[in-house]
Amino acid sequence: MAEGRLKIVVFGSFNAGKSSLIQALDPRSRHIEAASDEGSTTVAFDFGRLQVRDQAVYLFGTPGQERFEFVRQILSRGMDGAIIVVDATTGVDPMTRHLYDQLKALGVPLAFMANKCDCPGAVPEAIRRELPGETVHPISARSGENVHAALDAFVATLAAR
Repeated sequence: MAEGRLKIVVFGSFNAGKSSLIQALDPRSRHIEAASDEGSTTVAFDFGRLQVRDQAVYLFGTPGQERFEFVRQILSRGMDGAIIVVDATTGVDPMTRHLYDQLKALGVPLAFMANKCDCPGAVPEAIRRELPGETVHPISARSGENVHAALDAFVATLAAR
């Protein structure tokens, strides 16, 4: 994006908390969802925007189901960085690994958000072990714990590039 603007795309498996993260960061965010067996799911994308440091940050959340690969590809165009949301109660699953491998191959700056750290059974340390050398921020999108600090840290790394 243009100087002073960052396009950050939020990836992750189904039910990892991508929409919840964007809503925690921008309560006015928008999303398109549909009913599913597990409640509701994002079927197109989420959109949020906020000011972080001196950057206008535009967040685009992607659907987590494999069948929406085309949506992820469209939203990825022109991204400055990517956040991968991982459910800290289940860890790195095959979809997360697939997303990571794809984004790493493209050379996209990455940050991991280990979501649901406030839930029983959350093990963000296991995510760190599975992704050595990667930045993993423990967060709770539900309570908002550490979401702004994690985004601020990621934006700082992007702005320094």
